[in-house]
Amino acid sequence: MVDKVFYRSFLKSYKTVAYGEGIYLYDIEGKRYLDGCGGNVVVNVGYGVEEIVEAIYAQMKKTSFAHTSRFTSEVQEALAEKVIDLSPKGMSRVYFLSGGSEATEAALKMARQFHIETGNSQKYKVVSRWQSYHGNTIGALSMTGRSFRRRYYIPYLLDFPHIAASYCYRCPFDMEYTECAIECAYELERVIKQEGPDTISAFISEPVVGSTLGCVSPPKEYYKIIREICDRYQVLMIMDEVMTGFGRTGKNFGIDHWDVIPDMIAVGKGLASGYAPIGGIIIHEKVVEAFIKGSGTFAHGHTFVGNPLACAAGLAVQTYIGKHDLVKQSARRGEFLLNRLKEALDSEIVGDIRGKGLFVGVEFVKDRKSKEVFDRKKKVAETIGDIAFEKGLHILPGFGGADGVSGDHVLIAPPLIISEKETEELVSILQETVSEVEARI
Repeated sequence: MVDKVFYRSFLKSYKTVAYGEGIYLYDIEGKRYLDGCGGNVVVNVGYGVEEIVEAIYAQMKKTSFAHTSRFTSEVQEALAEKVIDLSPKGMSRVYFLSGGSEATEAALKMARQFHIETGNSQKYKVVSRWQSYHGNTIGALSMTGRSFRRRYYIPYLLDFPHIAASYCYRCPFDMEYTECAIECAYELERVIKQEGPDTISAFISEPVVGSTLGCVSPPKEYYKIIREICDRYQVLMIMDEVMTGFGRTGKNFGIDHWDVIPDMIAVGKGLASGYAPIGGIIIHEKVVEAFIKGSGTFAHGHTFVGNPLACAAGLAVQTYIGKHDLVKQSARRGEFLLNRLKEALDSEIVGDIRGKGLFVGVEFVKDRKSKEVFDRKKKVAETIGDIAFEKGLHILPGFGGADGVSGDHVLIAPPLIISEKETEELVSILQETVSEVEARI
């Protein structure tokens, strides 16, 4: 068969997947892979859940499409109610889209229109953080702080300001926590003042930074300070929970760990666990009221907004998560995974192991004491990812956390249904892989 697919990379070959079951994927040659990253932090409930498939099929028999310019659907209304029940207090509406990039892009535009509706039309800039990832569409990429993702498209990007990541292991201010006065949070205020408060529309961040830093969390004070700064300067606070939402970190949403209420939450990935493409924005009543009292319309839309088939998948997945108490399972199993990794990866090239729930990162270094990074040409993270895959474990390698170019880590985020025995299997393969790479180096 002649290959007609335009792949993301023509520098490697791809295994052909045959089917998935539980936390495992199988290729057409019969080899089994433990999906230690749920795809790319998508698959929260595992593969092949029959009741989810049946729910999607039942909706397909009713209708798989109805355009939201004229119609809503019962399943969209039901999913919105379910999502609001899970969300922080004050969140009151959901705008469903097809994925995470659409969600953050729509949040950018919603923030802009909110300020127009409330008489602050000069506000348009969104502040984000370096070493963040918010999606690949042009607006989302403008907010993204990942140089590698941005470099080819800089001429198209909006001139949005970025602040330093809250990254205690590699503090950008060269300070120690508790003595630092949380400088990384107060940098937001400095940038707002420097850019002009009348120009700043919103601040966006991942509550726990995913693919670009490998599950880095800020200190407990961080988001309370950010919330206060946003309120002081009439800036909307947007949480990008495309990876962290719906139980991934051991709570419904990552921001719940900080007991702070944002103005918008962008979601995707785990909302439907990969059973259908769906994302969305969860919107605080403050923002909703501005639209209701203002123009009454949001000047934005896509073909598959509120798609009933995707909403059926999302509703079935969220019902399954609740039925099997998988958010608490994520917290318990995540603690077990984190402890086992710390015990097993007693290696000179392992610098830090961190995370919340089943959202864990392992950072690799040339020297543990100095935190010196490997030469980027060695591609340590990619090598670890490739060897683990050969051994039947899929994890997500990443690089650039230290300075935007160098620094190696892997992200581990298995389906929330993973058992203790399966967790031990994951740890065992990764331990073997790291030992093999350390010996090579």
